[in-house]
Amino acid sequence: MLGNAAIARACLEYGIGLASGYPGTPSSEIIEALAYASRKLGYPYVEWSINEKVAFENAYGAAISGVPSIVAMKHVGLNVAADPLFSSAYTGVESSLLIVSADDPAMWSSQNEQDNRWYGLHAYIPVFEPTGAQDARSVTLEALKFSSDYKHPVILRSVTRVSHTRTNITVGQLAKPKLYGEFKRDTSRWVLVPSNARRLREELIAKWDKITKDLSDNPLNTSEGPRDSRILVIGVGVGYRYSREALQRLKLLDTVRLLKITTSIPPPKSLIVRELEGKNIAIIVEEGDPVFEDQVKIIAYDERLDTKIYGKKTGYIPITGELKLEDITKALADILGLNYRVKSSVRVNIEIPPRPPVLCPGCPYRSVFYAIRRVIKKLKVNVVYAGDIGCYSLVVNPPFNAQDTLVEMGGSIGLANGLSHTLRDSIVIATIGDSTFYHAGIPGTINAVYNRAPMTILVLDNGVTAMTGHQPHPGTGLDALGREARRIKIEDIAKASGVDSVLIAKSFNIRDVESKAELAIREALNGKVSMLIARGSCILTAIAKSRRYKVKRPVYSIDLDKCRACTICYNAFACPAIIPRGDGKASIDPRICTGCSACVDVCPFEAIQSIEVVDETWRSILDEVGLDSE
Repeated sequence: MLGNAAIARACLEYGIGLASGYPGTPSSEIIEALAYASRKLGYPYVEWSINEKVAFENAYGAAISGVPSIVAMKHVGLNVAADPLFSSAYTGVESSLLIVSADDPAMWSSQNEQDNRWYGLHAYIPVFEPTGAQDARSVTLEALKFSSDYKHPVILRSVTRVSHTRTNITVGQLAKPKLYGEFKRDTSRWVLVPSNARRLREELIAKWDKITKDLSDNPLNTSEGPRDSRILVIGVGVGYRYSREALQRLKLLDTVRLLKITTSIPPPKSLIVRELEGKNIAIIVEEGDPVFEDQVKIIAYDERLDTKIYGKKTGYIPITGELKLEDITKALADILGLNYRVKSSVRVNIEIPPRPPVLCPGCPYRSVFYAIRRVIKKLKVNVVYAGDIGCYSLVVNPPFNAQDTLVEMGGSIGLANGLSHTLRDSIVIATIGDSTFYHAGIPGTINAVYNRAPMTILVLDNGVTAMTGHQPHPGTGLDALGREARRIKIEDIAKASGVDSVLIAKSFNIRDVESKAELAIREALNGKVSMLIARGSCILTAIAKSRRYKVKRPVYSIDLDKCRACTICYNAFACPAIIPRGDGKASIDPRICTGCSACVDVCPFEAIQSIEVVDETWRSILDEVGLDSE
């Protein structure tokens, strides 16, 4: 079972009544697993919310009515939800409110490496950290129970190596869920006007002191090894697994004291004091920032303990990237003065050509940006591309070079507002995906209209949240359980927001994109806000539909007699299925070709053709966005 699935399973065993979230690696599978369970069981209520703030408020609202709830998101999503996060600590809840934050050390699929344990300290919310997929289930159950007992939100901090590790999990019985609650009106608690908030702040500090004391004796925190050892290793969350294996490698398990910390925030003070007493050295191993290391140093200083404390701030353990067993083993050996030779990697003297990530063969974004670049060249204008989070981030690379900024979800339109007011000789094209537009692009669009910020907003609409696994969104027409839902159209939002010109083009039709893009860019040049919605299916969902409906996809080939070796198809269009031959001409790999047909429009010599007659149903599938209902 995947670590994320173990978290979801624990929620079902506890009996949650509501789950909400927003897709984001490495957290997405939690809500997906709960949605699957809900389709089979009829409970709990599960939804993909429009963004993390709404998802948080959804679960928060359920929890204050007495229904145990969970909200799941990736680490940067908690930034979006930070406003209600802080308020939830002031008001507390009437039942469990579990906030799952899946952090992404090494930034495998994220723009930063933030450690959300800081939020626990800042907002006065306890943080529980599973040590691996094995105990993700049990720790989740304990966190839900703790939240209910203290009527206080709890953060469950996962990381990539917990969320995406697969192992055998011992499961328990499913509990009867509590699906409905009761809202007990209490304006002195639920209405955070200043007079109430001041009192609740004092109550929060008092509650935090009690939580800190009680967590010091929590059975999730355990120790092993000789108590009289002069050396203490503290493994926090997944850091415990690395610590234990490193000690095993060094044959120190029987001579070194090892403390496992699962409730990292607030730090279990009395436990730490007991374990530090009599120790010459304490080594802290944790994933992310030296959050726990700082807390241990504060405790040691306050208690006048002279233990020498090592960790990320002392330089032995890398402060960036993920923990690695080899790094931890070497760090322990160096600190303890042991001879340990790092296993050398086998070096092969072969120069491997670089393979940067590229858009999938048949991706509609390739056609769109190829067309946009042609229009820019025709109009001879300078463009700043304000980019956003999505598969289209890959067009930062040649040959498109069409992402000049990329900072966070919705940042494309937001930054374009500022850029449009400060650049004299350039126009701004803000590129944003459909799901990202619903998530964070609407306020920026309204701001651009309201404050007369000329720009072209390019919305890439494939009807799904594609990059994180094809989850539905408000424009899909389906909800998290695959049931039909009302489709909210991007063009309707844009028109209602006052966008001067809203144009829609078929993504796979390069000529259509070119003509509409030219109109949209000319509007921006005239000081207006324009929007071009490029609509076409994600090629992966199109392929899935073709298999489901038994529609044969065409395969294309190149007529070498017509090919003039112009290189446009593999250099300027850059489809991975089109391969250069030694003579400059091109060939198409039928194993990779998806049959999207866009390359036919690209070739100026009509050298690309379908081997068979193209089924018109396939063409309609390419132009159709979204998913099929369950």
